[in-house]
This record gives sequence, structure tokens and C-alpha cells, in this order.
Amino acid sequence: MLQQTTVAAVVPYFERFVARFPSVADLAAADEHDVLQLWEGLGYYSRARNLRRAAQSIVEHHAGVFPNDVARLQELPGIGRYTAGAILSFAFDKPAPIVEANTLRLYCRLLGYGADPRSAEGQRVLWRFAEELVPSDQPGEINQALMELGATVCTPVNPACDDCPLATFCAAKEQGTVAEIPLPAKRPEITELAEVAVVLARGDQYLLMRRNPGERWAGLWDFLRFGEHDAVGGLERHLRDRFGLNSKLGMEFHEMKHSVTRYRITLRCVRATWIAGEPVEKDRAFRWANLNELAEMPLPVTGRKIARLLETAGLKSQG
Repeated sequence: MLQQTTVAAVVPYFERFVARFPSVADLAAADEHDVLQLWEGLGYYSRARNLRRAAQSIVEHHAGVFPNDVARLQELPGIGRYTAGAILSFAFDKPAPIVEANTLRLYCRLLGYGADPRSAEGQRVLWRFAEELVPSDQPGEINQALMELGATVCTPVNPACDDCPLATFCAAKEQGTVAEIPLPAKRPEITELAEVAVVLARGDQYLLMRRNPGERWAGLWDFLRFGEHDAVGGLERHLRDRFGLNSKLGMEFHEMKHSVTRYRITLRCVRATWIAGEPVEKDRAFRWANLNELAEMPLPVTGRKIARLLETAGLKSQG
């Protein structure tokens, strides 16, 4: 849960999650729908799916006992070298190196490493250094201390070098290159997208489609949503040609902007009234749901915002 997320944001999610799934077996037996619903709002939903898949693998291949060596840990879905090292040192108190955002910065400065730390060569240098640092005695505490040092003292901007217990060993401080190290990651080029969400109402129910594997927000439910370029001939025609739905288009009631990885998306929300037809698209699940049912369904952040707008504004089925 802490990957790509702050501790403050994670705590309430973690508490709800372990209350619902107190053991690996409970998580392995859970429906993906329930796991995604508890994850809603954290983003990066592949983490939740991998967590459940890892629990299933532990139950199926390890008799429900969590592996305690790096190689077997990395065989589990969603667990890479850093996560495996963190689990091994924190949970099992076994020596294992850790290189993540905070220790990467710390190690680069200690070494005076000015090249790209994310390159193959940079990773080799940093992981080798991390292996040399981790002791056989209390490795979890040492790893935690190094991560905390990077997070609270050796910060990206204005690091507190005078308060750092490792200052006398820091090559970057000696060279006066702390501000230049580590080399920043290349920012991805941002792509602007325009999309439409159609809130199609049938009485007090709204039509949702389930996001398929490989799509953004896979496994979550969402309002009918597509790129504006897909509906060049008009939204009513697009709904008819793509989904087999006859509808009457209503007004645009909201516009929101949000970002997903390297995309900045402008989403127009339009309401429509169902006239006839049942939604059909190959390998796609659909569901009609009222507002109470929407509250229990896992939705992406934008879908949840739309659901709240429907609830608070009292939008009706008529256009």
C-alpha cells in the first residue's frame, strides 16, 4: 500500500483492509470486487490485484506460509527486489538490501554518484552498496533507519547535512554536489486527452461497464466512457453503434480534469436517458445500478465523483 502513496493516506486504508482480511487465507478467498472496493482511492489498482493473487499463490504453493527468502518472494505477483528485501528484513529480520526512493538518494550522495541511478549500471552500483551496508544483526532496524534518514534528513531539497550522522562519510557533501545528486529522473511527456462519460439512466438506475484486463482501472466499474474522437458522429449514434443502445442525449452537467500516469485528461460528463436495448460488447460486463448499489461498487476516482454528483445534485433520469 505504501508504494506511490504517503503513510498518512495509507493508515485508514490499511486498518480497514486488515480488519476485513485478517489473514493471507482470508485475502486469498476474497472476491476481487471486495478487494478493489477497499482499495478505492489509493490508485494503481494493479497493486490490489497482485496482493490478492500473491495471497492465492501463498495458499496454493506454500501451504499458507509466507516465503522467507528473496528468490521465492520475488516469484509472487507484484513483488520485486525492493519489496522482497523489505519483507525479508522487516518481517523476518533477515539481511537483505533495500533500494527505494529515499535510500537511492542517500546512497547516491554518500557515494558521490552523479550518473543516472536508474540505469542498469546505476542500479548495479547502488544494490551492491546496499548489500555491503546491511548487517546480519538487526538488518530490519538498519534498513528502516537508512530509509528514515533519506526521508527526513537527506531530503531531495535543502537536506539537513549538518544534522546527518553520516555527513563525514558523504562524498557529495565533501565535493559540494549535494544539490546535483542524484540525477533527477526524466519527466514523461504529458499527453492531453479529451474523454466523455455518459451517465445513462433507466429509471433510478445507471449503466456501468466493467473495465477489462489491460485497460485503465481494470476490474473496476465505470460509467460509459470513451475518447471524444470515438464519438465523431454524435454520442447517441456512438451508443447505438457500439453498445446497441437507443438513448436520448441530455445536457452536459460537469467537467473535470485529472491525471493518470502520463496523461492529463479533460472529462466531460453528459447525461442521457435510456430508450431501448440492452448493452452488448464482446467480453464486456455491464450492470444497471441505483445510487445505493453504486455506493457498494468499486469505482475509479472519477466514477466515484460522478456518483456523488448524482447523489448530491439529485440528477434525474430525464434529459
